[in-house]
Amino acid sequence: MKRNFSLLIVLLVGLAISQRATAQTNNWALGFRIGEPAGVNIRKYFGENHAFDLNVGTYGGIYGNRRSYRKGMYKNVGFTVQGHYLWHGGIGKSETLHYYFGFGGQLNSRRYYPDQFSLVNAYDNTISIGGSGVAGLEYFLPNKPFSVFLETGAYVEVIPAPFFLGLQSGLGIRLNL
Repeated sequence: MKRNFSLLIVLLVGLAISQRATAQTNNWALGFRIGEPAGVNIRKYFGENHAFDLNVGTYGGIYGNRRSYRKGMYKNVGFTVQGHYLWHGGIGKSETLHYYFGFGGQLNSRRYYPDQFSLVNAYDNTISIGGSGVAGLEYFLPNKPFSVFLETGAYVEVIPAPFFLGLQSGLGIRLNL
C-alpha cells in the first residue's frame, strides 16, 4: 500500500514538472482525499460555476472507528460513496484561489456491534444513507494542472439512525484534466 501511494506521488510530481498547463475548472479533475471520508476524488466541472464531486473510499478512520451508534458501537472503518452538487467561484483577481460549497448524499457500509451481543462480539453489516454538505477552498497551482483543497462539512444520517451526525473534513490534491 505504501509503495502504491509513493508511486502515485512520484507520478503526480512528474506530471507537474513535465507539463506547463494552467488548471482549468471546465473539465475533469481526479485526485485523492485524506480525511473523513478518505479515498479517491473525482470532480466534473460544468457551466461557469457548477461542479459535481464524487468521493469513494473509507469512512470512520479520522473521527473515530470506535463510536457509539444506535444501541451499540462502530468498531471499525467502513466503506463510503459520497456525492455533492457544488457551486464555486474565484476569490480575488488571480483566479488561483476558489471557494466552493454544496449538498448531496452519502452511502456507508460499516460493521455495527449491538450491545445485546457484546459478550460474543457479534456484528451486523450496516448500510446507512444520509445527506451531506460541504464547503471548502481550492488553490490552483499557477501554470500547473494541479490543485490542492481543504474542506469541511457534515453528514446527517436518514436510514437506519435518523439524525446521527458525523462531522467531516479533509484535504487533498487533484490533477485537473
